[in-house]
Amino acid sequence: MTTTASHAGTSRLWEAGGAYSLHQTLGIIGRGAGDRTVRLMPGAAWLAFNTPLGPATLGATETAIGVRIRAWGPGAEHALAEAPALLGAGDDWSAFDSPDFAATLPQLVQDARRRHPAVRLPATGRMVDALVPAILEQKVTSLEARRGYATLLRKFGTPAPGAGTDPAVPADLMVAPSPAQWAVIPSWEWHKAGVGPQRSATVMRVLRSASGLERLAALPAPEAAIKLQTIPGVGVWTAAEVTQRTHGDADQVAVGDYHLAAYVGWALMGKPVDDDGMLELLEPWRGHRQRVVRMLYLSGFRKPARGPRMTIQDHRAH
Repeated sequence: MTTTASHAGTSRLWEAGGAYSLHQTLGIIGRGAGDRTVRLMPGAAWLAFNTPLGPATLGATETAIGVRIRAWGPGAEHALAEAPALLGAGDDWSAFDSPDFAATLPQLVQDARRRHPAVRLPATGRMVDALVPAILEQKVTSLEARRGYATLLRKFGTPAPGAGTDPAVPADLMVAPSPAQWAVIPSWEWHKAGVGPQRSATVMRVLRSASGLERLAALPAPEAAIKLQTIPGVGVWTAAEVTQRTHGDADQVAVGDYHLAAYVGWALMGKPVDDDGMLELLEPWRGHRQRVVRMLYLSGFRKPARGPRMTIQDHRAH
């Protein structure tokens, strides 16, 4: 690993030590095409976020010998120090890939892992950044939630360091509001963005505990998930969605997801199951259940298109 400084920001080289894919690793961090805090490009990824030292832009580019990482802004040094975890350096698939364990996996999962050996589970360490969009996705469609999140980002986010001034940085890259900035968004702006009062109230409860929540990033994922659920309005689904991103949680499954249980049931049993049925199916691989789910998604399997669709609700008219 080397670190250098220049007018274009500070940089370092990170060696993955094996097969590695930026897009497959970082793809779960962004919340849809309208999320301007993340940009994935051929062989490269751009992220902008707040750090304890201020906002930062992080650019990662795949090279023949590793991932070249550059950073801009007051938080550049902090962003570079945390970059390996973000890129999945702490994610160890060796037990999952061991012959004895792999032999117990469904053929669909084995085949997917063989085709996708370069995926890692990222660990952002940024609790509030993961919590706010996850809360917005509670009890509504992803389309509705991501539209609302994108609206709020465009209006209350700030340009990423280097955006518009350094040609290397995507011009539309943005930093999400800090906890203090989220907290002062007026109620009518949440309403105009299509975010109902129950979800916006949960966000406000989270923001009142923001400093304590960020410390949960240092705890093991299961303990952090339990503590998250002590906040009214944050349940097992939201906690799982958060720790999968903040901790690279290899086991937590999003119980309560509108589609996941049926998807896992179709993939592994050829029929839909409920949450209890999904957990029963995944139990033999406890400790790696999220890895199994990721491999199912990467397998390309699609469940039959049948059953009722969730209705998109427009809260702005109420």
